Amino acid sequence: MMQWLLLALGIIMEVCGTTCMKLSDGFSNLVPSVLTFVFWGIAFTIFIFALKTFDLSLAYAIWVGSGLVIVSIIGILYFKEPANTLKVISLLLVAIGVAGLGVSDLIR
Repeated sequence: MMQWLLLALGIIMEVCGTTCMKLSDGFSNLVPSVLTFVFWGIAFTIFIFALKTFDLSLAYAIWVGSGLVIVSIIGILYFKEPANTLKVISLLLVAIGVAGLGVSDLIR
């Protein structure tokens, strides 16, 4: 269970770093620019520890898929990025895939 908490925390830190990258406006805003590297540093450090107990293929797929879905939701809701039916369906498919990977790990 602890490995799942580590992976989730790493994903959250990566999402924070990616969001700060957008807020940095091409690294022209100091605080979000610095926070981008702080959050990513924390994220990758946590991910390294999570990999001690996860298969790389599983952990990375969950990391990327979850981050993609969360960042996309932030983009749509906070940054007012456009969302059409195909985008929403595609994000749902990614979320279903990530959930399936998680369940497959739990039942093996």
